Amino acid sequence: MNLTRNLSGWVIIAIILLFVLAIRPVGVHAQLSPEDIVNIKHVGEVVMQPQGNFVAYTLRIPRQPEDEIGGDFTEVRVLDLETGDISFIITRPGSASSLAWMPGTNRIAFRTVKSEHHHRPQVYSMGIIDGDLQQHTSAPEGVMAYAFASDPSLLAYTMRSPYPDEVQRRREQGFDMEVAGENERHVRLWVQENGDARPITREDMSVWDFEWSPDNHRLAVRMTYGTGLDDEMMFSEILVVPAGDGDTDLLAESQGKVGKMTWSPDGSRFAFLAAKAINDPLPQRIYITEVGDYISTDITPVGYEGTVEWLDWKDNSTLRFVAVEGTRTALREIPASGGEARRLMGGELEIFRSVSFRQDQNTFAAAVNRRDHPSDVYLGSLTDSRWSRLTHHNKFLEERKMGRQTTIDWLGPDGLLIEGVLTYPIGYEEGRVYPLAILPHGGPEGVSIDGWNTSPLYPAQVLASEGYVVLKPNYRGSGGRGSWFTMANHRDLGGKEFEDVIRGIDHLAYQGLVHPRKVGISGTSYGGYFSAWAGTRYSDRFAAAITFAGLSNWISFMGTTDIPHEMSITHWDLWWFENEGLSWDRSPVAHIQNARTPILVAHGLSDDRVHPEQSLQLHQFLKLNDVPTGLVMYPRQPHGLTERAHRIDFMERVIDWFNAYVK
Repeated sequence: MNLTRNLSGWVIIAIILLFVLAIRPVGVHAQLSPEDIVNIKHVGEVVMQPQGNFVAYTLRIPRQPEDEIGGDFTEVRVLDLETGDISFIITRPGSASSLAWMPGTNRIAFRTVKSEHHHRPQVYSMGIIDGDLQQHTSAPEGVMAYAFASDPSLLAYTMRSPYPDEVQRRREQGFDMEVAGENERHVRLWVQENGDARPITREDMSVWDFEWSPDNHRLAVRMTYGTGLDDEMMFSEILVVPAGDGDTDLLAESQGKVGKMTWSPDGSRFAFLAAKAINDPLPQRIYITEVGDYISTDITPVGYEGTVEWLDWKDNSTLRFVAVEGTRTALREIPASGGEARRLMGGELEIFRSVSFRQDQNTFAAAVNRRDHPSDVYLGSLTDSRWSRLTHHNKFLEERKMGRQTTIDWLGPDGLLIEGVLTYPIGYEEGRVYPLAILPHGGPEGVSIDGWNTSPLYPAQVLASEGYVVLKPNYRGSGGRGSWFTMANHRDLGGKEFEDVIRGIDHLAYQGLVHPRKVGISGTSYGGYFSAWAGTRYSDRFAAAITFAGLSNWISFMGTTDIPHEMSITHWDLWWFENEGLSWDRSPVAHIQNARTPILVAHGLSDDRVHPEQSLQLHQFLKLNDVPTGLVMYPRQPHGLTERAHRIDFMERVIDWFNAYVK
């Protein structure tokens, strides 16, 4: 036997194998990394040309390491449905939004800043055939929202009122103090005809939404007397405002939150989404008003378990809507007189939150995501109930391993059925027990949907690649199951809604899937409150917690947030000073002496929703009680993370914190 020859053969084979491995494309069948997540492109707005020849859409493009610090770019692209060609309308470093087809034309309109010397956005349009760019507005303070009438020579837009000349002069001299109640700048509605614009709403009210009537003579306008987001959420009125001369009048009764608004094609009826009552956390029910009599009728089917998010007319007697139903989405049709809501599309793997119909009312375009990819442009057909995927903007994901994902359910402490989205670890082996990562959504009226479920603040598939079972629970108070479910946590925040999560852990542990003592939790905003609550009040159940922009003290939160009415009325259904004992007892910092769970605390320094003081005091109290903790504050970041480096940093910290304390 020639040992030398055999060894030489094995060496040659090894060299060949190493060479083959070296030339394999990098990342084939690799696991998702934080860098992958920040490189994902997302389709946002999708609008189909009524004639049906083109689909325009926005595409969110992440910045790269060599770019200046900032948020994502938003490009505008147009897809030719006949040829499949894609035209680039606005490209990085430009960004644009608010897409609309100019009626009766091949022009796509958008809102953007075209000059580096003028930073106030205006309305532009581009001809899809000839590439001609046209500027439509020259609003001194910039356009916030706009809409063309069916006659494209008529354009309505909103603009924030400028400071009075004397106030502006003093601000330029350094007298730029922000004094509560002084120099509030309302947003007014302007109508522009053939280039000449004039305001049509009052100086002392702010406009949040508006819709042209079919006859172009008037607009439905949603307005408030205050200028803040709290006013917009809770105290808006739906008025009818003449486009020319005439009196403003009430159009439709509403209370609490209001969503999508739409006129019937003949202008005799007006439909809109609104809350069931002022303390309903979501504008999720369908209301109809006969124009002229003000009275609004709720036509949402009795017992319907869904949250309606988009609404439009098919014809004068029929409405269509898109709703979240549990962890899925659906397109339905309902008579304007009320009755059964017949499902047209959805209920399966395709997740969509709105649609844009062709004028034949049988074909529509939508941004659709699934478990295996983020949002892309899809075409839907009601003729054969089929989907066609038109874009593939993240092909690299096809070379990444993904954990299996599904919807599960279990019973809450009082027998209420609770759902959640479960992701199995990559390489899952039946019979093996895994650590568990809980990722609770915010709101609390948010909802986790069984589509693409990974983002920088909720890195589900990244954790699955690290060997975790991941659960995103839809505890009571979540959207997707109707008003009764979103209101089921009233006067009990942190109570049965959190016990729903505990029961979910027990359910998975009973199945032998997870170790009940190896549980971590990470959430943002109200999900951050859940994480802080888990690490303090329920410290015996959690090995680690991570809170981003989370609430830690209900009393100080109510004194610093920009939405005190919304939080107190639609979620607590109670003001903290009506029951300060309950508000304090449900605050994580009230249970700090019982805390043993290591808690990583993170926050954006420009957050107006949940003031950074919430994280500062939680971290300080944890340190004073010798609980393992860390504090990460992200400059420039609002109620979320917008910059590449910060997103990567947070995901890496989540992985490190969980691996250190959960595993």
